[in-house]
Amino acid sequence: MRYFLTKFNIDCTSAASLDSDAMTTEELLQVCRELLADECGECGYESFEDTDDGIIGYVQQDEYHEIILKDMLTHFPIEGVKITYKTEEIPDQDWNAAWEAEGFAPINVRNMVTIYDARNTEDIDQFSAPIKIGIHASNAFGTGNHETTRMIISTLLDIPLDGRRILDCGTGTGILSIAALKCGAGEAVAYDIDEWSADNARHNAELNEVGDRMEVLLGNAGILTHVEGIFDIVLANINRNILLHDMEAFHDVMAKDAYLVLSGFYEDDAPMLLEKAETLGMHEVGRMTEADWCCLVLK
Repeated sequence: MRYFLTKFNIDCTSAASLDSDAMTTEELLQVCRELLADECGECGYESFEDTDDGIIGYVQQDEYHEIILKDMLTHFPIEGVKITYKTEEIPDQDWNAAWEAEGFAPINVRNMVTIYDARNTEDIDQFSAPIKIGIHASNAFGTGNHETTRMIISTLLDIPLDGRRILDCGTGTGILSIAALKCGAGEAVAYDIDEWSADNARHNAELNEVGDRMEVLLGNAGILTHVEGIFDIVLANINRNILLHDMEAFHDVMAKDAYLVLSGFYEDDAPMLLEKAETLGMHEVGRMTEADWCCLVLK
């Protein structure tokens, strides 16, 4: 599956000057980033990262529709904001290449879990956290740098995992499955629509010596109809629209009293996800937020 990358430049200087009592230009820029990411999520974009003057969005080639994108930008809800963009295809060999070359610094989660770049193992012994996870991020998201990943891993530390069966939806690097298994889960089934992500997740599972307990499948939530058995804990760090669409499929493979841990969305989007969950007989039992991102725990 090929992806497009869209670089959005947000010019909100005119909007900020409309009212001298309004928020600063930088504050307005952050609001515009969040609104734009939300609107782009409606247009099929899956992941975002902030830049100095806007955001970068990632969308599957089949989901990219420029007419819809232009219409959305024309009707952007803040008057005076000018948004320009440039979209380009990401060649497989260049995906995340610059970031991969640089690697990432170790990430600590509650002094219990350290996530480190598997290509830099010189300082592993200095990590005091009892659980260490090495990630080789090759053509996939998910190192623990993002708030949503950290929140789910933190949440896993508070859920009884001993011997339980995990489903990891949209696994990316496999980090959530690996974390759950290293925290005591019995086995995990993970899936992703991207072949390179599925391969990368298998590779990372082997690196962390949990490959014999982690099955990685290629596909979307539709593959769950072909997966045997039910799950005690379902993890999904995906954008809001996919969560809303796939939640029923998650519910259908959950055991009684199973947990559903969701992230990948802003806290403002939590009410609509909870409304959907309630129609399926699930309710909120926990919540975590960081930098406007949200992690919901449902049961």
